[in-house]
Amino acid sequence: MDFSDAILAAWQAMSLWELAGVLLGVAYLLLAMKEKISCWYAALGSTAIYTVLFWDVSLLMDSALQVYYMAMAVYGWYQWQRKTGSGKAELPISCWSWQTHSAVIASTVWLSVMSGWLLQENTDAAWPFLDSFTTWGAVVTTYMVAKKVLENWLYWIVIDSVAAYLYVDRGLYLTALLMAIYVVIVVIGYVQWRAIYRDEQDLCPATA
Repeated sequence: MDFSDAILAAWQAMSLWELAGVLLGVAYLLLAMKEKISCWYAALGSTAIYTVLFWDVSLLMDSALQVYYMAMAVYGWYQWQRKTGSGKAELPISCWSWQTHSAVIASTVWLSVMSGWLLQENTDAAWPFLDSFTTWGAVVTTYMVAKKVLENWLYWIVIDSVAAYLYVDRGLYLTALLMAIYVVIVVIGYVQWRAIYRDEQDLCPATA
C-alpha cells in the first residue's frame, strides 16, 4: 500500500468523532499559541472525545490522560483569566530553571518506566512504556501550558513525535497526522511565545 492508499484508507476508517476530536485539538493549539483563553473550551471538547477513542484501541494510559486533560482545561481557564495583584487578567509567560527541567525530566522517565512495567505485567496495553512516557510527559507539559511556561512547546515536540508513532500503530491515522501537524505548530508557538517573553524581560538562561 502506497502513501496515497494509506491516506484514503485512513479517511474511510475515520469516525466523525475522531474528526471532531482532531479539529478541536487543532483549534486548541492555535488558540493557545495566540494566548487566547478560549483554547481551553476547545481542549475540553477534544479530550472528552479522545477519552473514549483511546480506550477503544487499548491505549489505556492515553485514555486516562484525557480525564486529566479535562481537569486541566478547567484549571488552565481559571489560571489564564485570574487577575494578578495589579489587576491585570493576562498571565505572563515565564521560564523554568535548568535545575527544574532536570528534575522534571528525570521524574518523568522514572514514572514512565514504573508504570510501563506495571502495564506490561498486568494489562494488555499496547506499547506500555511508550504509552506511559507520552502520558507522564503530557501530564507535566499540560501543567506548563496552564502556567504559561515557555519551554512547554519544546516538551511537546518530543511527546507529539512519539505519540504519532503510537497512533499509526493503533490505526488512528488521522490522529497521527494531527500529531505531525502539532509538531509544526508547536515550533511556531515556541518562536512566538519566546518573542513575547523577550519583549517583557531578558531571555532566561534555560532557553538561551
